[in-house]
Amino acid sequence: MSGDSPMKIAYLTAGAAGMFCGSCMHDNTLARALIDLGHDVQLIPLYTPIRTDEENVSIDRVFFGGINIFLKQKYSFLRSLPAWMTRWLDSPAIINFAASLGIETKASQLGALTVTMLRGSEDFQRAETDRLADWLQAESKPDVIVFSNMLTAGCVPDLTRRLQVPVLVTLQGDDIFLGDLVEPYRGQALDAIRRLDAAVDGYLVQSRYYADHMAAYLGLPREKFHIVPLGLDTSSFQEVATARISAQPTDRPPRIGYLARLAPEKGLHVLCEAFVLLRQKPGMQDAELWIAGWRGPQHRKYIDQSLAKLDSAGGRSFVHLKGEVDRPGKLEFLHSIDVLSVPTVYREPKGLFVLEALAAAVPVVQPSHGSFPEMLDELGGGLLHRPEDPQHLADRLHELLSDRGKLVAFGRDGHQAVNEQRSAAAMARRTADVLQSFGEQARATLQSR
Repeated sequence: MSGDSPMKIAYLTAGAAGMFCGSCMHDNTLARALIDLGHDVQLIPLYTPIRTDEENVSIDRVFFGGINIFLKQKYSFLRSLPAWMTRWLDSPAIINFAASLGIETKASQLGALTVTMLRGSEDFQRAETDRLADWLQAESKPDVIVFSNMLTAGCVPDLTRRLQVPVLVTLQGDDIFLGDLVEPYRGQALDAIRRLDAAVDGYLVQSRYYADHMAAYLGLPREKFHIVPLGLDTSSFQEVATARISAQPTDRPPRIGYLARLAPEKGLHVLCEAFVLLRQKPGMQDAELWIAGWRGPQHRKYIDQSLAKLDSAGGRSFVHLKGEVDRPGKLEFLHSIDVLSVPTVYREPKGLFVLEALAAAVPVVQPSHGSFPEMLDELGGGLLHRPEDPQHLADRLHELLSDRGKLVAFGRDGHQAVNEQRSAAAMARRTADVLQSFGEQARATLQSR
């Protein structure tokens, strides 16, 4: 099927407590692109409102409000209170205010709540599940439901029973959160996921690597995994890309960029060590490191320690900290750097920052694990380095930065490939094809009864 027949899609996306979140931005971009294709999409926040750096198309309502479920997990007496006494806590304004105070979402501290959410109405989430199901039946009436991750899908058995429509789950980093859970919660969570599989029609993933990895990690049938490569709205990056490709060489120092959360898993410390080594190489004595991204209060010590490595090597004066950036700030940042590197220490399932860099004609140097080898093999535009190896990363950065012709060619080729293969419209068409096939199967099953 072409996916051209209009569908009514309920897409449930988990907010990230006020952060710019790659999963939220992916979900929002996909919903917008599906709407542009003519589908009726409602992007429905769970836990907290979502935050994006482009037009936000989510509804102004939150289900399974993060404050509510957290307090009911912690204080059992709240579970018996009538809904009207606690519903005000689900107001997007109240949740956003709480998020602005610095909510932490560390898996190591949320084990019991994670298991409770995965058990859905088996635990004390019956009222929240019924509220969502009632709203979907009355207001949304979808042909298909999509969840943005497995950790939010505990209510799926009840939704499929009541709505009788296909339910799919997008997997985009669930293993990272699950891996950080402490026992016995990790084992309990994995058991709950395997039980939920019977009610899930299929899984959407963004690479072959992640399909194979998650099928094995979760113990789920590989044939239920459907690959829809990550895409993005490339239009806003075009001006930057054109300027970069046509720019003449300048006398300014080489610039390495980092654009991601400032967190251990993203590998900021690896890049800082590599930067010290890079500046010892010919022509790199004045190289600069530009760093942009969200700085959570829980990572303040880690960030200070990473930057201290630069102080001891005399490189701190060459570091420019840009903080969290919105869309215009991101475009300005990408226009200002020569190469991007986010040397993750975990196996990244998405790599949205790679697509953003290539869309702006900025080449990348990324670790040879997770989705990166697959992305760069398909799109070009960068080099791979051995994971968690600062010396090899420094060598690869030097290889690119010391060859202006290669730098420009990588940026140009990556930009062209992203526009042709990884646009938001291409992602939406592939997603619609998958969803359409499940919708047709469901209609055929109902007609045969």
